Amino acid sequence: MTFTAWLYNLVVMPTEDSVSRTFAALADPTRRAILERLATGELGVVELARGATITQPAITKHIKVLESAGLVSRTKVGQRRPARLRPDGLDAADAWMRHARDEWMGRLDRLASHLANFNSPPIAEEPPDA
Repeated sequence: MTFTAWLYNLVVMPTEDSVSRTFAALADPTRRAILERLATGELGVVELARGATITQPAITKHIKVLESAGLVSRTKVGQRRPARLRPDGLDAADAWMRHARDEWMGRLDRLASHLANFNSPPIAEEPPDA
């Protein structure tokens, strides 16, 4: 069973697409908190660690995940490697959500229309000899 689940995830559910990486990165509350802090401007690991309940190495790992998802970029300034928010990294996930929303809204509209027709009283037919 374990091998089957692994094979299913490997073949059917690729994790290399940008939407999956974005959602995986955003799934963690610590990474979302880091993104919120970066919305105020670029920060280094030391600044991000201040007031945090996790260590600097853990923050570095989270930043690497955000970086691989395209949500954060890092530059090198001397010995410092500040992280900067990349809002355009959300574009693929945003497009996916807009498409999914439009698709589901269309389906729900069609269902509502179908149910309205289904629940309406039948039209009485006149007898043929009238």
